[in-house]
Amino acid sequence: MTSVDLEGLARRLPAGRVHEDPAWQAVFESDGLTAFRQHPRGVVIPQSQQEVIDIVRWCHEVGMPFVARGSGTSLSGGSLPVADGIVISLNRMRRILQMDPDNRTAVVEPGVVNLEVSRQAAAHGLYFAPDPSSQKICTIGGNIAFNSGGAHCLKYGMTSNHVLGMKVVTASGELVTLGGPSVESVGPDYTGLFVGSEGLFGIALEITLRLLPKPECFHTVLVGYRSLRAAGEAVSAVIDSGLLPGAMEIMEALAIQAAEAAVDCGYPEGAAAVLIVELEGPAERIESERRQLEAVIEQTDAFASVVAADEVQRAAIWAGRKSAFSAVGKLSPDFLVQDGVVPRKRLGEALERIEAFGKESGLRVANVFHAGDGNLHPLILFDDSKPGELERAEALAGRILRLCIEMGGSITGEHGVGMEKRAYLPEMYDEPTMGLMHRLRAAFDPKQISNPGKMFPGAEAPALQSHGLHPLEKAGVIFRE
Repeated sequence: MTSVDLEGLARRLPAGRVHEDPAWQAVFESDGLTAFRQHPRGVVIPQSQQEVIDIVRWCHEVGMPFVARGSGTSLSGGSLPVADGIVISLNRMRRILQMDPDNRTAVVEPGVVNLEVSRQAAAHGLYFAPDPSSQKICTIGGNIAFNSGGAHCLKYGMTSNHVLGMKVVTASGELVTLGGPSVESVGPDYTGLFVGSEGLFGIALEITLRLLPKPECFHTVLVGYRSLRAAGEAVSAVIDSGLLPGAMEIMEALAIQAAEAAVDCGYPEGAAAVLIVELEGPAERIESERRQLEAVIEQTDAFASVVAADEVQRAAIWAGRKSAFSAVGKLSPDFLVQDGVVPRKRLGEALERIEAFGKESGLRVANVFHAGDGNLHPLILFDDSKPGELERAEALAGRILRLCIEMGGSITGEHGVGMEKRAYLPEMYDEPTMGLMHRLRAAFDPKQISNPGKMFPGAEAPALQSHGLHPLEKAGVIFRE
């Protein structure tokens, strides 16, 4: 544990930025994965880019670990504090610095809330495509850290597909420009490297986002099935038909029960699973795709189908899906959310296996997921007040992750590795690949003070010495003050 106190940092910043009292520590003790809790040494709340730079440089000088944090909606423990470190809360860094409708870009600070970008862009007929379920509260900085997706990532891709450039302060205090204002770039894709790095490289200060034109119209269909496998096979049928919906989501019975209790969304009664399919685009194309989708759904084992007649009904259908994670709190005092990925063709098989795992463990599992890209979000329900239930829930989560690896998928689609999945990373990647990850991390953070203890299993690897020029310096993307 570092013996450095925070007085030196407080002297560098305006009054009221550094907080060490227990009340502040308690507020930041966990993120969306509340199974992990840890009080930080202190909390620092900068209000400008220069203050963030000063904080990071001080941390590098004295060896103080830090965790950058937005709204704390991470579901993998990715923004969990470090016991002998500080939390750098970026929520007051919430300015939209530029909105450029001609070039369809926006330049924002990391504390800007995801949905606020679309609200500001709406006047220009534009929006920001990544739409995590927490988009009303999650921040762009967090979306970048974990490469967030959302319901519409099937058609439009993840956050990495919508970030053009960034101004970054690395963990060693260097200011770095990654990418630029254009979709086209020259040289290595350092922007893509930074997106999804889970806070291990440093802090994005200024982000250039790609905006898209708002779709002319939507066609949203809610389909009920008697079994999870039938719903999973329907997804493959839709994709095999040549359609590329804006979104395809599945919820099973337990998740439906929770959503109905929370928002009264009106899903088909008696459904073991519902499939939400949304087409979007020009009216002429959607009319043709609507007929094609209708024909595909008729060939599946659906027992009910509801087409949204207007925006109100569309919003009600999506309200059930968007509320699913929080709504499960009505069914159980505690739950773990997993985030594995399986090949789309094996979706039905994976769902049956997970259902069997749940029965064997004696725990209920509510399945909610991005069906189009096979990104599973099983919610494992348990009661932490009952001895051994958390351990059983974690064991079940591990079985699900190993199933994803076995099927040729991934241990994470958008929630990241964080604290929760560290032990499974070496099961997915071989030793040379893991070594490369450590070397990349050391290039940005030689002292390993930025979000330490996350992603990699066990103790942090020893700091690796780089030879010759900094790899980013070789590419000509670093500038120093």
